Amino acid sequence: MRRSSALRRSVETYYAPGRDAALDAFHARFLGPGDLGFDVGAHVGDRAASFRRLGARAVAVEPQPGLLRVLRLLFRGDEGVALVPALVGAAPGEAVLRLNTRNPTVATASGDFVAAADGAAGWEGQEWDREIPRPVTTLDALAAEHGMPDFIKLDVEGFEAEALAGLLSAPRALSFEFTTIQRGVAAACLARLAALGPYRFNACLGESMELAHPAPLGAEAMRGWIEALPHVANSGDVYAALDPARITT
Repeated sequence: MRRSSALRRSVETYYAPGRDAALDAFHARFLGPGDLGFDVGAHVGDRAASFRRLGARAVAVEPQPGLLRVLRLLFRGDEGVALVPALVGAAPGEAVLRLNTRNPTVATASGDFVAAADGAAGWEGQEWDREIPRPVTTLDALAAEHGMPDFIKLDVEGFEAEALAGLLSAPRALSFEFTTIQRGVAAACLARLAALGPYRFNACLGESMELAHPAPLGAEAMRGWIEALPHVANSGDVYAALDPARITT
């Protein structure tokens, strides 16, 4: 019962009235008809749904069995959405997924993430109370099966650097979540992307879908900005693009 209530709250939050228009307006920077988007850490699929409204195909990657049931219901009959029941990491295999029954948004394959949240301000009451083994795929393997993505959204609760380690090609744009309890993960992601291609970067705090900088930054400048954020900023998403115009306000 606790799990079903948490899933219902997630659906109500991420499909709140009016939110779809804001998502679509923002994602139109990255995707259009005929494009392909990867929604990695799909949760209840609001990003994948936005990709579809823009005319793009979507690959929704989600390891949590309960959330996969929600995704199958939401996208039943839609051949433009491929569901992948797996984690994304540096190499194929298997890993332990730590579930937070009260808050499925923050399930994670990262023990370091759980340790960083323990006792941190703003993370009070979070409890990872179950562990399940899940298969691991890579971004490169997903691209080989479904095609090279035009945009990747990566939100995997502290496992972002491991996921990017499994990416050897440079998509034209992508995003990854960062948190102020694990700024080092963001630094590792920025370094990885800088090695992959001539990316420029911008960011959104929280779920604002508003770019924080009028013009894109280099990797070092973005790392410094994240380091300087107050702890209460909590989280956000870094956006990387090979074409800086996509992330210019």
